[in-house]
Amino acid sequence: MAKVTRKIVKISDELCTGCGKCVSPCAEGAIEIYNGKARVLREELCDGAGYCLGVCPTGALTTEERISEDFDERAVEEHKRAIANRPEFHHIMKCSLCGVTENDRPLLPIKSKGESDWVCVHCIPRLIHS
Repeated sequence: MAKVTRKIVKISDELCTGCGKCVSPCAEGAIEIYNGKARVLREELCDGAGYCLGVCPTGALTTEERISEDFDERAVEEHKRAIANRPEFHHIMKCSLCGVTENDRPLLPIKSKGESDWVCVHCIPRLIHS
């Protein structure tokens, strides 16, 4: 596989508590808890979109531009089939304000008062204007 310069998620060992909140937002399944810490186990699975960043309560996740394996959609599909029955990849997220799930409305990660959570697109205006 070719090496390219691209954005990829970086996880700080010092800041990561191993809470696992970053695992389910990763649509590719690239992040797993390994030895008590979140890890991007295979760089070619990380698309660098960063949906995991907003839910980390300690700020351990960032993106960085660096030389890495190129993103591989075929490897992602194979990986998703391999992890399909693992419960940590099937957590349904809910809006912290109204309780609607990600199956009903799109959710966005937010940080408020030092806490990370999810808010649905319907509740965002209420959050902004309250």
